[in-house]
Amino acid sequence: MLDDLLGRSTLKERIEALEEDKRHLERELEGERDRRADAQTARQEAERRVNRLEDRVEQLEGDLDRQDDDGTSVAARHVEDLRGGRLREVLDRLQSVETEPEGVLTAYVRDGHDVPDDLREALGDRAPIVASAAPCLAVTDDAGLLGACLSTPVAPEPFAEWDDAVAIERSWFEPTGTYTLALVRSDLFAMGTYDGTDRTAFHGFTADLKSQHSKGGFSQARFERLRDAEIDDHVERCLAALDERDADPLYVVGERTVLDQFTDVADVTDPVDATGEPEAALTDAWRSFWTVQLRAV
Repeated sequence: MLDDLLGRSTLKERIEALEEDKRHLERELEGERDRRADAQTARQEAERRVNRLEDRVEQLEGDLDRQDDDGTSVAARHVEDLRGGRLREVLDRLQSVETEPEGVLTAYVRDGHDVPDDLREALGDRAPIVASAAPCLAVTDDAGLLGACLSTPVAPEPFAEWDDAVAIERSWFEPTGTYTLALVRSDLFAMGTYDGTDRTAFHGFTADLKSQHSKGGFSQARFERLRDAEIDDHVERCLAALDERDADPLYVVGERTVLDQFTDVADVTDPVDATGEPEAALTDAWRSFWTVQLRAV
C-alpha cells in the first residue's frame, strides 16, 4: 500500500522492465559476437583454401608447361616432407657422397623454365621433375645413380657446378644462429626471436577487423573500403613491430594477400597456412617454414 502511495510500485515495475530489456540486449550482443567470430573463422578458412588451390594450380600449370612433346610427364619416384632428425639424416647422406673430380652435379634452380643445361643433359628425360619442383636444390651424378630435389627454406643464389661432393650449406635447410621469424595475417601478427631451434623472445597481437557487412547503415563497397583501411593499419602496425626486432636475418611468412607488403624488409617471404592465436600460430608457421620437401628424381 505504501509503495503504491509513493509511486514506488510503478518505479519497481519500470526497473524490472528495464532489467529485462538489458538481458535481452545482452543476449543479442552475445549472439552478434558469436556471428562475428563464425564469420571471421569462415573467412580465414576460405583464405587458406584459396592459398592451397593457388599452389595446386601453379603446380599443375607448371607440369602442363613441362610435359614431354608426346604428351606424357615424368613423376618423382618418391616425395617426402623432411624435418628434424629425418632432415639431418638425409642431408648427412648427401654430404657423405664422394666421387672422382667433377662426378657430382649440384644446382640451385630458381625458375622451372630456366633449368641449367648441364643439369638438363645429366638428367635427360627426368629433367621435367626438377622444373616442376623449382625453386629447389637439385643433385645428380655422372653415373645416374643419384637424383634428388630439395626445397630450400633459405635459398642461395642460382648456381650449377660439378665437383667431387654435393655442395650443400646446412643453413639453407636448417635453422642456425640467431634470426627473426614473423607470421603476418590480415587479422594477426606474431614475431619470434630464435637461436637455432630455440625461441628466445615473442611478441604478438591481433586486429579487430570488420567481419561482416550489416544490411543497413552503409553499402557493401563502403564496408570493403573500411575493412581494407583496417588491414592497411594492421600492416603498418606489423611493420612498426618488425622495426623493433632484435635479430637478423628476417623471415616473414603468412597470407598471400598481405605478404607482398613485406618483401622490402624481409630476407625471405613464404606463404604458409597457420591458424590459431598468435603464439600457437607462430609455432605452426615456424614448423611449416623449416619443412623441406624431398623429391627423388
